[in-house]
Amino acid sequence: MDWKIELIAIPVTDVDRAKDFYTKIGFNADHDHRVNENLRFVQLTPPGSGCSICIGEGITDAAPGSVRGMQIVVSSAEDAYKELVAAGIDAPPVETLDWGKFTYFADPDGNRWAIQELPKYN
Repeated sequence: MDWKIELIAIPVTDVDRAKDFYTKIGFNADHDHRVNENLRFVQLTPPGSGCSICIGEGITDAAPGSVRGMQIVVSSAEDAYKELVAAGIDAPPVETLDWGKFTYFADPDGNRWAIQELPKYN
């Protein structure tokens, strides 16, 4: 039996601002549905990913900006860094560690993400 992570809730204060941010960096806006006055569900998926994030109203009671350690794996950290900077996102230059190359960003609420290029093993 496979156990697949397919959706992760990210707590935000302003749904439209967060949606604009994530789509600006290339996430696809899959769904934006107001279920009722207390529940709005927005699903966003990074290009090529089997896992999406959801933001909205009534989705999670976690504090906006409290997410740490979300990680996206890419084929080129340098290209990802350039895309982030081109989109106006504050990201540090790529750093090389033994376990890969990394850059980082935070969404408008301060939820923090790492972008990793896996190391090339011979």
